[in-house]
Order: sequence, then structure tokens, then C-alpha cells
Amino acid sequence: MNQSDLLNQPIKEDLAKRLRTVVWIVSAVVLLLVALMRTPYKIPVSRGVEEWIWHLPETMAALNVLVAALLLGGLWAIIRKNHRVHQRCMMTALVLSGIFLLCYVAYHFTMFETKFGDVDGNRILDDEEKAQWGNIRLVYLGILFSHILAAAVSFPMILMTFVHAWTRDFAKHRKLARKTFPLWFYVAITGPLCYWMLHVMSKGPAVE
Repeated sequence: MNQSDLLNQPIKEDLAKRLRTVVWIVSAVVLLLVALMRTPYKIPVSRGVEEWIWHLPETMAALNVLVAALLLGGLWAIIRKNHRVHQRCMMTALVLSGIFLLCYVAYHFTMFETKFGDVDGNRILDDEEKAQWGNIRLVYLGILFSHILAAAVSFPMILMTFVHAWTRDFAKHRKLARKTFPLWFYVAITGPLCYWMLHVMSKGPAVE
């Protein structure tokens, strides 16, 4: 099937209706999981598993970098009207984002939250540590908050954008993709930035 035939296929209305229901159910489940992550209770794991999970943040950062690169590749492909390459880039980005979500859930259900500036690693950010990092901590929290907000808003939008493409409703797909892309890309680039600030920069010498 060539690209012209792909774009001219009829819209699958019945399938679209069912998939929209799935999108909202999945979005609600993910939102519930994120809320449960904020509880002080964590799932106990063995020492070996804990050591593996402890390295998930760097894996998640790498996944976000790959997603950002794929999003740019998908944008470049669609500008050049190469729909096949665009489809492959975006599908791969969706799969990697799904893997990221699984890693995120596994990490936050088993590990306690890491606080920016907690140099001694006791999970308590005292006044001295707060003072040492000053406004840099506020910058980190601002980026983190915007990252979380963009992720929450974009999640159902990403899924719905794929639903429109999968069901051949390309008019709706293009319209929603223009709103989804910048949010998804922002999430993908601020994720590694938050990782670097939290796990690398804030573990170094404190800023006077």
C-alpha cells in the first residue's frame, strides 16, 4: 500500500469510539497510580531488585532523550511528507514512552522520593541545605512542576492523537497533533533536565 492509499482509507468510526473509551480508562488508571505514588508506603523488594530499580532514573532520562529525538525525526518526516517514516518515528516514541511509564511506576512504588539538595541522602531537607541551594532549588521545582503538569495534560492527548491516526481520521489527527507535539516534546526534554538537576547537580558541592 502506497502513501496515497494509506491517507485515502475511510475513517473507522466504530473503532474510534471504542478506542476513545480505552484512552479515558487508561488515563484515569494512570492518574490513580500517580496519586498512589505519593503515599508514604512502598512495596518491599529484594536487595538485588532494589539495586536494579535504583538505576531506573538514568534509564528513564535516556528514554526521554530518545523520545525527544524521535519526535524531531517524526516532525522532519511529516514536513517532507514522508508518512511512513513519520509513522515509524511516532510509534517508536509511543512505545518508548510506555516503557518509561512502566519504569516510572516501578521506581516510585518501591523507592522513596529524592529531594533536591539532600546531599547527605537522609530524605530530610533541613534549613541549611535549603539555604545552600537558594534560588536554584526554586528553579528546579518550577521546571519539575511544569514537567509534571505538561505530562498530565499531554498523556490523554498523545493517546487520542494516535487513535485519530489509527482510525484514519487524519483531519482530527493533524489538528490535535499541533497541540500535542509541543507538550510531548517539552515533557521529553525537561525529564532529562530534572534528572540531571536532581541526581547530578544537587549531589555536588552546594552553591554558596
